[in-house]
Amino acid sequence: MIIAHAEFDMDSNCVWARTSEGNIVIVDCDAYEKAYADGMYQRSELDWLIYNAPREYVQLALTGNVKSYLQNCSHRLIG
Repeated sequence: MIIAHAEFDMDSNCVWARTSEGNIVIVDCDAYEKAYADGMYQRSELDWLIYNAPREYVQLALTGNVKSYLQNCSHRLIG
């Protein structure tokens, strides 16, 4: 599935995305962070994605690769 457009809505704290097929995907950022982020650094990384790369954020949610992504980011941030 290809994400054609994604945008963060600060009022609902959700990322709204449209796929190339015309489907709409909504990711609840609060629920997503509670489910996957184990600490401050992982939450910060997800927040950065929300504001700067919402398409990639939705793609992570759809593919389920968020744990490995966050583990790689944690190593980059810490050491």
